Amino acid sequence: MEVFAEFLAKIDNPDNRARTEDVLTWVSEKYPQLVPVIKWNQPMFTDHDTYIIGFSVSKQHLAVSPEQAGINHFSEQIVQAGYKHTKMLAQFPWNRPFDYELLEKMIDYNIADKAGCTSFWR
Repeated sequence: MEVFAEFLAKIDNPDNRARTEDVLTWVSEKYPQLVPVIKWNQPMFTDHDTYIIGFSVSKQHLAVSPEQAGINHFSEQIVQAGYKHTKMLAQFPWNRPFDYELLEKMIDYNIADKAGCTSFWR
């Protein structure tokens, strides 16, 4: 997780920093085959040099980006879980428990869907 240390240090709110670190650690431990990287100043995980999942922080939420295909695939589940989303990311509010089950589904989907992908993005 050393690759994310500088990113995490820049998160002012200690609770948000701790939540973000917990989520990134969970992904690293659950998916040891994924490579943690910082690109475009954001933490993300790749598999065979293709993007799988990325994160960003805002004042109100931790954003999770499974790419537009992932958002399209999980849009109904995201809304049913009570979260908002845009075309590219789901917003996991700081004031609610983090939905690791939904995150796991997004990551599993992208790993399977991008198994033969030879580019970084879809």
